[in-house]
Order: sequence, then structure tokens, then C-alpha cells
Amino acid sequence: MGLAGHEVLAAVLQVRAGSLQVMLWERAREPHAHRWSLPGGGLGDDEDVETSIRRQLAEKVDVRQLSHVEQLAVFSNPARVPGLRVVATAFLGLVPSHIDPVVPSDTAWHPVDTLPSTAFDHQAICRRARSRLASKLSYTNLGFALAPPEFTISALRSLYSAALGYKVSATNLQRVLSRRGLLEPTGGTVQPGPSGGRPAALFRFVSGEMRITDPFAVLRPPSTRSLGS
Repeated sequence: MGLAGHEVLAAVLQVRAGSLQVMLWERAREPHAHRWSLPGGGLGDDEDVETSIRRQLAEKVDVRQLSHVEQLAVFSNPARVPGLRVVATAFLGLVPSHIDPVVPSDTAWHPVDTLPSTAFDHQAICRRARSRLASKLSYTNLGFALAPPEFTISALRSLYSAALGYKVSATNLQRVLSRRGLLEPTGGTVQPGPSGGRPAALFRFVSGEMRITDPFAVLRPPSTRSLGS
């Protein structure tokens, strides 16, 4: 079996309808026809891998408003694509929650916890992407890539809860992120709903560029360890 090529793939994640979801497209041809795949394609002769995945996301699924892209891993199992030798460089891409990309009819968002039948090793890539995101939320400011420009702490808590896979305390989240200097108030508020209460303050992330804020931090479910510890 000779080297057939090098492909780039992207696990594009977004919090939608309260759950962390990944963008997949349905394959029309064999191998693995009618299974769901991560978007991507062959690496061009004149491209580096990040240029290639950004181009293919724009051209194939019309996703251009990515808030963060990073290389995830190289997948090189000789048997990953039946009958061919294809090495894949996989990326993690994030779309903020206020953006709703218009995608082709063969493309859809799927909750990462309940993936449909996927092609090749794409389920493993999705799992790796979720794990990377959860890890980065612990020790960086990457929450900015999931959030809209302005948000309440309650809304931000919902985004973190979906991305981490467990319920996060709004009070602890605000304390941790404020202690790290990641949030600032906008001065605006959101009026309370029909049940009443005080207006909720609006916040934003100080920076829209990823940086390490606490290299030894690990966020864990409350039953194991407090979010702020």
C-alpha cells in the first residue's frame, strides 16, 4: 500500500441549543457512503496545513467566522482509510455561540455526546477535540472563542457547562475568571425576565487571543473538586 496522500480535517465545535456540537457532512460515495464525516480534504501542493483547512472550510461548508483554530493531532494509522494510505492532520475549530453559519444541505450539527455513525476514525478525532477544548478551558482564556462579544455570567456558565460536560457554578466561574483577569464589565445590563429580580450585568473577555493564564489549573466536576480550587 503506497502513500496516497495527506488530508486535513477539522472538528468544528460550537455550543448550540445548550449542548456542544460538531459540524459533520454526509458522505455520498464509498468508502463509508452515508456515514458522517468531518469537513476537510486533500492538502494542496502550495499550501500549509492551516491555510488548507481554512480554505476548505470556507469553500466546502461556508464556514468563515472561526474564532479559534489550532492543530489537534496527526492521525497516521495505515488502516484508517480502507485501501489507501492517507495521513490526516486534524484541527480544532471554534465558532462563537452568536454565529449561525449557513451550511450546505448535506452538512449538519450533531451533539458530540450522541454522534451518528461516522466514517473512518472521525469519531476518535471528535473525542480528541472535545478533550482538548475542555483542557484548554482549564488553563487558558479560550472561553472567548465560545462566547458572544457580550454576555451575562449566567450565559457564560451555560457555555462552559456545555463544553465541559458538567454543570458549572456561575459564582465560582466568575470568581476564577475574574481572579485571572480575563473578564471586564461592559457597563451594560440585561433586564430581568417576567419573574423579576435585578438587571444582570454584561461582561466581555479582555482579550480575543488565546493565552495561558494558569498552567497548572484543571477544571473538574464539582463532585470531584471545586471549580475554583
